[in-house]
Amino acid sequence: MNIETQSCMIKGREDVEVITQHLNYQGEGTLVRITRGGICGSDLHYYQEGKVGSYAVKMPMILGHEVIGHVVASDDPALKPDQKVAINPSKPCGDCKYCHNHEENQCVQMRFFGSAMYFPHVDGGFTQYKIVDSAQCVPFPHEADDTVMVFAEPLAVCIHAANQAGDLDGKTVFISGVGPIGCLIAAAVKAKGAREIVCTDISERSLSLARQMGATTTVHAASGDFTPYLAEKGYFDVAFEASGHPASLLRCLDVTRARGTLVQVGMGGAVPAFPIMTLIAKEIKLVGSFRFTTEFNTAVDWLSNGILDPLPLFSGEYAWTDVAAALVFAGDKQQAAKVQLTF
Repeated sequence: MNIETQSCMIKGREDVEVITQHLNYQGEGTLVRITRGGICGSDLHYYQEGKVGSYAVKMPMILGHEVIGHVVASDDPALKPDQKVAINPSKPCGDCKYCHNHEENQCVQMRFFGSAMYFPHVDGGFTQYKIVDSAQCVPFPHEADDTVMVFAEPLAVCIHAANQAGDLDGKTVFISGVGPIGCLIAAAVKAKGAREIVCTDISERSLSLARQMGATTTVHAASGDFTPYLAEKGYFDVAFEASGHPASLLRCLDVTRARGTLVQVGMGGAVPAFPIMTLIAKEIKLVGSFRFTTEFNTAVDWLSNGILDPLPLFSGEYAWTDVAAALVFAGDKQQAAKVQLTF
């Protein structure tokens, strides 16, 4: 089956265009007609800087890893034509020690949508049609709202972070940095039974969104009073650092109670003069959180069953042909949280 598809291609810094490609589906895997995709921070980095971290765009690459669509054809009998699916952008190798231990997010040969980590790069999902491994397709009901279901991938990241903290039922939780990920963490920990959720950020708009997403209290990071949370070696059972800023991590260490847990989610650079004695003396468990494993399926289930509502974060949509305008708007954090492309 030969199919013409139009794709959103990044070529370098502020250089993106829609190009026409041809696919040849020969019955292996699943051919999906993409219907909607969410713009992520990594897509913005590729557009604004031409790279993510040290991984620069060296050849044209299709952007996007938060996508859903309809099955056109599949080698999996369970995936019928027109079935709605969320596409897991992770394709682990299945052979390394981490894959054998069901720790696929640590796969040493992970192929993740829209990544310049490898050369040739791994194309993403901002395209009208895409062939994927059938195991990457997670079905959801036709009546589910597509605008909601696009949140499956970022929500999976946040459910994984919540799982890294252990049992949250009845716990006090602190979240530092409430961009889309921090807000979705608030929603995830609320769904997992957290008793009190305090969020902080320097943006009043972000704090307002956090309250809509589950925060019980918000405190401005620059002007707010954190004194009540510092007494007796800290207040919170669990803290999530979601900004990647060194000052944010230090605050999390201060407000987390002795023998509490701190989950590092935000990506940033080195932390100068890290107060290791605080970590030692308070016996804080410092845990990293990276992507997800089975949490992608959990996210699809939660969204399709209305366990939480991500739509306060939805800032607007653009046709895929207007990808450049969509990326510019998504990069304006005074107006946008999560922006989607429609195909």
